[in-house]
Amino acid sequence: MILLWAFVGIMILMTLLWVVSIPLKNVSIVDIFWGIGFIVASTVYFFYDDEHFTRQLIVFILVAIWGLRLSVYLLIRNYGKGEDFRYQEFRRTYGRDRYWWVSFFQVFLLQGVLIGLISLPLYGVHSNTSTNTLNFIDYMALGVWLIGFLFESVGDYQLARFKANPSNKGKVLDSGLWKYTRHPNYFGDATVWWAFGLFSLAAGAYWQIVGSLIMTYLIIKISGVALLEKSLDDKKPEYKDYVKRTNAFFPWFPKKKYD
Repeated sequence: MILLWAFVGIMILMTLLWVVSIPLKNVSIVDIFWGIGFIVASTVYFFYDDEHFTRQLIVFILVAIWGLRLSVYLLIRNYGKGEDFRYQEFRRTYGRDRYWWVSFFQVFLLQGVLIGLISLPLYGVHSNTSTNTLNFIDYMALGVWLIGFLFESVGDYQLARFKANPSNKGKVLDSGLWKYTRHPNYFGDATVWWAFGLFSLAAGAYWQIVGSLIMTYLIIKISGVALLEKSLDDKKPEYKDYVKRTNAFFPWFPKKKYD
């Protein structure tokens, strides 16, 4: 029942966003609320039961911090820039006159379902925790979350500062965290969700870590690394050299010699 209520909460949010997107002719607003969707799911999981334990409170707070930071960052980054090129392409493909309803299924319903699936580790934490006792895996999960959150937030900050300088137009950011991985923000995002997976394991909920697997797959193969790599390779001539010396995802020291 708790999963059903979480999905209902997520879909109420997604439906409202879809309604707002129609007069705006801007489906991109869904990206801003991606993090908020997980906060909605987490809130349902947390308040479904009257009794709350330490692990549940920690995870509830960590999800709120991660989701709010991501949503605020995307709001600032996307404000006033119009619809993202991905959705503009979909609009042309499906036809501008009918995309208003196609977008509900292709974008809002799909993202709602994905949020529900990815949030399964949070469900595992809240449904299986019955004591205030924390174990070694909990502390390890907290450390992993801190690493992921730092990579994601610092990476986004460094990229925003780089783009804010007009002289960097067309150039490649290869300093800071971007010296060690081409996508520190995506690596951080995936790491945060593996932290939630560890919290789920600490609670004795095992199959629910499938949510962490789905998030990682999406980031690497679908909407994150793969999609961005393709566009950057075409737009920035220096990017090919950057690819040769810098790991795509997992941070490591840059190669000193490359072919």
